[in-house]
Amino acid sequence: MTEPDTVHATGEAYDAVAAIYAQQFHDSLRDRPLERALLSAFAELVRASGDGKVADLGCGPGHVTAHLHGLGLDAFGVDASPVMVELAREAHPGLRFEVGSMAALDIGDGELGGVLARWSVIHTPPRDLPAILAEIARVLAPGGHLLIEFPATDGPQHETQAYDHAVVTAYRWSPDHLAGLLREHGLTESARLVTEPAPTDRRQFQEVQLLACRA
Repeated sequence: MTEPDTVHATGEAYDAVAAIYAQQFHDSLRDRPLERALLSAFAELVRASGDGKVADLGCGPGHVTAHLHGLGLDAFGVDASPVMVELAREAHPGLRFEVGSMAALDIGDGELGGVLARWSVIHTPPRDLPAILAEIARVLAPGGHLLIEFPATDGPQHETQAYDHAVVTAYRWSPDHLAGLLREHGLTESARLVTEPAPTDRRQFQEVQLLACRA
């Protein structure tokens, strides 16, 4: 698949499960105090940089976009699934949501103070990720911040690992490898949170949140 085909297929797959997904994950931050704390730090950094405009890429039904708005950011959401975007608009009518591809954002150069990519790159084949990171770097202002979240590979010898996902094929990433890709696109890692899975989690993957700054 070419990148546009991958985006279209992912969007269609999430269209089919959008209502169930929105119901299941609408309060997904409730039991994640560490992630909420990192989102708060991200919001503080963006506000301090002087521009609170933030894109929530892969926003789904918009609950995290709304959380960012509650932290004082001018947050809007972008998602490849038209049905997800429709649900987000219904749930959060005061916020902006649009259908789009992370690899071809309808956003001007240096327009954003922050970008959140919360689990939104997991369906991106490894060959396509550099184009997405380049696009994120393009839309971030100098000094802008990226918070990107993803599941980690099992060991340092693995740069990426595909795994079966309930919706569409997904990928795990080596944190060091992904941090290196960020550096190649002018995004310097400033913090890293690695969370161990709970014994009851269906997938025993480490979760990684990388915070990076645009040079």
